[in-house]
Amino acid sequence: MATLTNNRTAVVTGAARGLGFGLVKGLLERGWRVIAGVHREASEELSRLQQQFEGGLLIVKLDIGSDDSVKKASIQAAEWTDSVDLIINNAGVLGDIDRKLPDELDFDEMLHVINVNSLGPLRVTQAFFSMLLRSGRPIVANISSEAGSIGDCGRDNWYGYCMSKSAVNMQSALVHNQLKELGGRVLVLHPGWVQTYIHGELNTSARLTIDQATVNVLGAIEQEADWPDVDGKPPYIDTEFGISLPW
Repeated sequence: MATLTNNRTAVVTGAARGLGFGLVKGLLERGWRVIAGVHREASEELSRLQQQFEGGLLIVKLDIGSDDSVKKASIQAAEWTDSVDLIINNAGVLGDIDRKLPDELDFDEMLHVINVNSLGPLRVTQAFFSMLLRSGRPIVANISSEAGSIGDCGRDNWYGYCMSKSAVNMQSALVHNQLKELGGRVLVLHPGWVQTYIHGELNTSARLTIDQATVNVLGAIEQEADWPDVDGKPPYIDTEFGISLPW
């Protein structure tokens, strides 16, 4: 049985598999207590972590696209802990990335992508905000993407995903403006091309393994003080290469 070494608590969404699972595992191994949000059921790997880190991992059902689900998860979490130090908004969906004009675009699907990717992180941050403010150094880390950069846009498709990530970046800046006045901040993180399940199955052709991406993302969070604000906006970081991205 593993021993926890600090009293810090993190929330991680999309924790059943992929990068979310890697982040949960990495935080537990660093001594954090973790609230792991899963959309459906906990994976066998996540359940084993709960046994390994007894008392250190709370698994909650969390559909970030649903107001009711997020509220219920935050109530369950509040019965387990009275404070949160870090929220990692990792859960997301890809949607259609192939169609472009003059193809017939699926606007209902785009609304779903924006609801999950853009409003989902805001739902989670809002629901856990009271607990977050009890931290001495509250941090929100939003997993975004280079696809959300307007300044570095070269695509002519991926409409729903790109627009949803640009909206994540905007809401990150808005939350950051409030949080920095309260002793905390927001980080906007692009983890790189990771072998995740965002396509529905494991994308083994991607450049980074889950373990590699986990080390990069957690490293950026742990060294957040080394990343200054950019013209008042939160840092927008490519965690693979350790560089800032253009907004």
